[in-house]
Amino acid sequence: MAKGKITIDRELCKGCGLCISVCPKQCIAASKGLNEKGYYPAEYVQDEKEECCTACTLCALICPDVAIEVYRG
Repeated sequence: MAKGKITIDRELCKGCGLCISVCPKQCIAASKGLNEKGYYPAEYVQDEKEECCTACTLCALICPDVAIEVYRG
């Protein structure tokens, strides 16, 4: 299975949750801390024992703020 990683720009993210809802492996969750604009941004949550992200790019495609970058490899 493909391995991937994502980065989410905390300051661009407005916490809409669309990326959370489309992630097939549940690799994204809402942050417990606020960003500068007062939103709870999404964050990548990877279990250290197993690879979570498959680099399917669904999160990046649905993000209205273009706050997510996907890396394959």
